[in-house]
Amino acid sequence: MKAYIFPGQGAQFSGMGKELYEQSADARSLFEQANEILGFRLTDLMFNGSDEDLKQTAVTQPAIFVHSVVLFLTTADKPAADMVAGHSLGEFSALVANNALSFEDALRLVAQRATAMQKACEMNPGTMAAILGLPDERIEEICAGIRAQGEVIVPANYNCPGQLVISGSLKGIELACERMKEAGAKRALPLPVGGAFHSPLMQPAQDNLAEAIAATHFNVPSCPVYQNVNASPSSDPDTIRKNLIAQLTGPVRWTQSVIRMTQDGASSYTESGPGKVLQGLTKKISPDIPAASI
Repeated sequence: MKAYIFPGQGAQFSGMGKELYEQSADARSLFEQANEILGFRLTDLMFNGSDEDLKQTAVTQPAIFVHSVVLFLTTADKPAADMVAGHSLGEFSALVANNALSFEDALRLVAQRATAMQKACEMNPGTMAAILGLPDERIEEICAGIRAQGEVIVPANYNCPGQLVISGSLKGIELACERMKEAGAKRALPLPVGGAFHSPLMQPAQDNLAEAIAATHFNVPSCPVYQNVNASPSSDPDTIRKNLIAQLTGPVRWTQSVIRMTQDGASSYTESGPGKVLQGLTKKISPDIPAASI
């Protein structure tokens, strides 16, 4: 069974999508449609912007989404998808790939999500940190102990065995990094991100996005999407909506999603989008299953 996977924030790079734009008329049409929907020249920033330009959430999220989806939609003669999944933002790309959302509707939601997340970051300052070399259960225990002291701190991204990203208040992350190192973590690295994504501090963004998602038409998908919040396959539009809303304050269960897709018969993973981050993670989770790029 063929699984397609779609990356999230952090996969961007200057020049992303330029070759695709230049070589494919169909891709060019979709890129220009994206520029029109967004009301600014996203492609100028993707092709020629600095790393700093591309780090702005309002640019990063649409850029990665558009690149991922245009690459998927304009690749001819690819095997049909039997299952799809995306890492955080990538879940919106996956929902276009399985026809649950139109390109236009998904891009509008992504743009609104990016704006809402940026506002939430300004309202509730926070950050994230990567923890390497500790079991997930130990990280969860340490986070629970710090929450008992009144700080916001939660597991945010279960990326692969031995790599988990935590998210929370500035003080919570500081305490957590100290305690993770004391517990034997190989590394506990604060990340250069603008806020505490996938934590309760994103509640204002979740409230904002919930309204937009409720007003958007979702189709019955052509194949299941394995959603971040529960690592389970979904084909019911109402369930997909509910899980997509919950994703903003809930963890990205990527490790568990890949395990479940493999158990359900995934015979190969193909990443569509900038970079190769998900291939690397997927190979660590299910090393016997081939992983490649479109």
